[in-house]
Amino acid sequence: MTARSLDTTAAPLRRLSFGLALLALLLLPLSDLDITVLDPGAVFAAMLHGAVTPSLENVDDPLAALLATLAFGLQGVALGALGGFLLAFAMHLRAVRVLAAFIRAIHELFWALIFLQLFGLSPLTGVLAIAIPYAGTFARVYRELMDESDPHAADALPRGTGLLSALAYTRLANAWAHLVAYTSYRTECALRSSAVLGFIGLPTLGFHLESAFRTGDYSGAAALLYLFFAVIASLRFWLKQPLLPLYLVAALAYLPPVARIDGAAIARFLSEDIVPAPLRNGDLAAAETWEKFAAWLWKLVDTQVLPGTAQTLLIGGVALVVTGFVALLLFPLISPLFTGRGARAGGHGVLIALRSTPEYVLAFVGLLLAGPSALPAIAALSLHNGAIIAHLMGRWTENLTLRADASHGSNRYFYEVLPRIYRQFLAFLFYRWEIIMRETAILGILGVATLGFYVDSAFSELRFDRALLLILATALVNIAADQLSLYLRETMRLKSTPERL
Repeated sequence: MTARSLDTTAAPLRRLSFGLALLALLLLPLSDLDITVLDPGAVFAAMLHGAVTPSLENVDDPLAALLATLAFGLQGVALGALGGFLLAFAMHLRAVRVLAAFIRAIHELFWALIFLQLFGLSPLTGVLAIAIPYAGTFARVYRELMDESDPHAADALPRGTGLLSALAYTRLANAWAHLVAYTSYRTECALRSSAVLGFIGLPTLGFHLESAFRTGDYSGAAALLYLFFAVIASLRFWLKQPLLPLYLVAALAYLPPVARIDGAAIARFLSEDIVPAPLRNGDLAAAETWEKFAAWLWKLVDTQVLPGTAQTLLIGGVALVVTGFVALLLFPLISPLFTGRGARAGGHGVLIALRSTPEYVLAFVGLLLAGPSALPAIAALSLHNGAIIAHLMGRWTENLTLRADASHGSNRYFYEVLPRIYRQFLAFLFYRWEIIMRETAILGILGVATLGFYVDSAFSELRFDRALLLILATALVNIAADQLSLYLRETMRLKSTPERL
């Protein structure tokens, strides 16, 4: 028997897994994992005390913050779904695919920082910050769902049926249930995004969360988080399709997406502020102007883009592997193959808390405990995304049937269940890769030296030309991660978009 004959279909998956684990081990020593807080134990004890004594006594109008979070999320996801739905019908065009990839590669917080310069701290800023990247995501997934629907339905249409009618009565009709399910899932994501927008000043739950954490009101922070968890956990009970128009009308009435428009300020931002400094007043026909621009660009790339990209890739790469370990550790908590109904209820509670808390909030808490290093960033990314993947894996195991004499304990885990779901696990993991990279970049706003750190610094210094170029760099990094993830999923024959389940 030759060595080649010993190769099985699982061998490439093992090599890929070991390769990723080895890469993470090599990158780990390069990561800044220092704890700079003088007494993290005391901070943790105070947070723990706050967690068991939640109180909204010192929080100003939490109901208004909750309603604003819901209003931003619902309006943003509705506008994003509409835009994505329209773009989906043109995704066969390269220009549309590139546009969709570009707008979804820029994080909602980066979009919000841009719109802050145009519309200030207005409802329009928050709605557009969510709607634009979500439109890119919806466009891709909606088109894939329609393309994967049964193509034979078109054979029953009469001759001469128009393109739009054919789409409406065949691919769109067949994919409709999946479109609705995915939109519902993205609504949960939009509420998380809406909450995070509070960290830049918009009146959502994140605004009060940041204030509570910074002032040491951990009881108030815990109460706000529990309130948000309750909303996320109850989505399936109140977010019903027939009620969506009513909710949207209520959101529009409560917080209309309007802004005070300053035409002169917008014109200055678009025609001057974002133009690279050497090109603003220079003679564009002169070689000297372009030499100054080249020197300016290289300095930006050398001192900010390259180190920021390196840290983003490093933290994102380590977080991807740790996310996988977290998911493998947590999914048995909600799997009927390992736990009883009562234990699964507790497991669901743990996973809801972790996946409902945005990475940004988890990282913010981690920074209070450890200081601005890669450690809280990696922990936040891994816990949040690991919980999401664990939730999907636990649901996936509900469809598995084991033999009556199947082993128990660790043998069941390693020899009965994990081999059957490992390919799906990798699909879930690689599908989250682009999202992990997007979040890694944005965590720089909290002080971690990723690309977001330099973006936030540029906005703080009103250097909008630098900020836009740095945001472009983050988009290119995220697009590259998305394409590599897609290549690996296709090469390994993994399911393309598992999060739609």
